[in-house]
Amino acid sequence: MRLGHPCRALALVLCVLAGPLTSAARAADDPDVPRTSVTVARLFLDAAQATTAYEQGRRAAETQRAKAEWLDRLLADRRRELVRLHDDLGRVARAQYRTGGDIAYTAQLLLADDPDELMRGQRLAWQADMAVTRLYRKARRAEGGLTSAQRRAQDAWRDLADRRDRLEDLRKSLSARLEEARWELQGEADRSVAAGQCRGAVRLEEPPGSHPASAWTAPVDTYRLSAGFDSAGEHWAQRHTGQDFAVDIGTPVRAVGAGRVVSVSCGGGFGIEVVIGHPGGYYSQYAHLAAVAVDQGERVSTGQWIGQAGTTGNSTGPHLHFEIRLTPEMGSAVDPLRWLSEHGVALRSNAAEPEPDEP
Repeated sequence: MRLGHPCRALALVLCVLAGPLTSAARAADDPDVPRTSVTVARLFLDAAQATTAYEQGRRAAETQRAKAEWLDRLLADRRRELVRLHDDLGRVARAQYRTGGDIAYTAQLLLADDPDELMRGQRLAWQADMAVTRLYRKARRAEGGLTSAQRRAQDAWRDLADRRDRLEDLRKSLSARLEEARWELQGEADRSVAAGQCRGAVRLEEPPGSHPASAWTAPVDTYRLSAGFDSAGEHWAQRHTGQDFAVDIGTPVRAVGAGRVVSVSCGGGFGIEVVIGHPGGYYSQYAHLAAVAVDQGERVSTGQWIGQAGTTGNSTGPHLHFEIRLTPEMGSAVDPLRWLSEHGVALRSNAAEPEPDEP
């Protein structure tokens, strides 16, 4: 029985352990633009790839362990079969002894009442003995093959576990570096907001598949819904005008639909924000960003990265404040979840109670 090597599926992914990180972003041509946004975007994607590879390794390890357990059961069955064969051989030997197995065959013929019957019985005994011997040898060969296969499976399992541990170390290292870079990015954003001067757009190279085929999409890929539209509480002077998405600093923020960037600003309660105008007279707003990747007047497509989430302005934690408006200005917001649902985008809900993230 041949057992395929379980680590081949990870070979290409694990080469990142010995090589440099894959660049996933590039800065604008302006050399004065801080490159922290690029670093965060690159680490964000590298960490996601490492996590995916780790999960692939975990699933491959589980599959390999199942194979090893199956081999253990099969080997146990074969060993029980050998025990039965040994018992059969013992019974044959005892039967031969009782029928005169220790008397010379010539003497048995001379003493037998019916020599023909004796010869037939002896032939049957020989044939049975040969059959059992063949089965015994076959079972022994099978046992040897199974033992070898089991050893290969166990070696492969240990090798895979070692590779998985190395990949987990890489994932933790990337996560730590990403966390440090995220707060560095947030610090740059806070200084920009405090100075009232927006930094230039940092062009981020997006991975394949970032732009969906549909006309509309969610503003972030992975999130937890927090404060909802029209919420009331001590954190707001008036009712909440948008939907908050709890995400990490540096999370790519996407245009929910095609349109034109109406404004990019970096002051006030919303911190760094982008407003996009869409066909049909609607506008989408993305606030509390840590960085922007588009310029005012620029055309954008559905799913295009327009910035990175943060916690600038009046914000108590990293999140994206998202609005759908009837005008570019405040005061014309509609329920964004309902609006997106009416346009074919169903956002995932969660069981956690909404928590306000901003005043």
